[in-house]
Amino acid sequence: MQIIDGKRLANRVQENVAKEVEELKQVKNIVPGLAVILIGDDPASHAYVKMKAKACERVGFYSITHNMPDTISQEEIIATISMMNDNPRIDGILVQLPLPSHVDTDKILEVIDPNKDVDGFHAYNVGRLVTGLESFVACTPLGVMRMFEEYNIDLKGKDVCVVGASNIVGKPMASLLLNTNATVTVTHIYTKDLKSHTLRADIVIVGVGVPALIKADMIKEGAIVIDIGINRISDGSLVGDVDFEAVSNKCSYITPVPGGVGPMTIAMLLANTLKSAKKRLI
Repeated sequence: MQIIDGKRLANRVQENVAKEVEELKQVKNIVPGLAVILIGDDPASHAYVKMKAKACERVGFYSITHNMPDTISQEEIIATISMMNDNPRIDGILVQLPLPSHVDTDKILEVIDPNKDVDGFHAYNVGRLVTGLESFVACTPLGVMRMFEEYNIDLKGKDVCVVGASNIVGKPMASLLLNTNATVTVTHIYTKDLKSHTLRADIVIVGVGVPALIKADMIKEGAIVIDIGINRISDGSLVGDVDFEAVSNKCSYITPVPGGVGPMTIAMLLANTLKSAKKRLI
């Protein structure tokens, strides 16, 4: 069994981004810019945004966070996004989810300029992904694909089970896998017999937010297991959606939690923002 070290890979991605940023500054006088909209007081969202801000600082990005109260109107959010769409210093716009219940998330995401949609959630980019065209791709699935590449895991013809069908993770993950000619099964809350799907898969990718959902008897010998879930349990520790101790004894590769997919999400956000900044040269 081999641990897929997402933290080490993410650090290397960030180092490469930092080098390219320095070149852009020196040669073209371009500083990539990322703007974040953060609404409300959710501790997890604030912690995550703080991590993104620190990552931007490390690689030399210009970054700004618009902190808004959870009582803010949808119209005010849209006005702020429109302002950022028109700002030439901003290459990436990120709206931290989830949003308050009175806000239409789909509407907000569609206001973002697709060329600045570094989270890859805009319908334009999702459509291009599904059809195999160049696009911004959701950062977590993109990070998983980068892991496969790093560890020389060939996806062509592999049976892959994606557990979870969210717009943020499961659906884009399935599209990326299909584009590599993998055979993909997507399961969700209404799937009748989850074990029957995971047990025959060469690769299992899970991201649903249920601690230890995937047990050892749900994985075949030698399978590859990618755990996207991150959950804080009663003792305060962070765990994934996979029973790591038991499952790791059966699989060939596995991602830990923490230190697996999580760091790659932020690394891919930085890579997407750099990609957007480079478009200023075109």
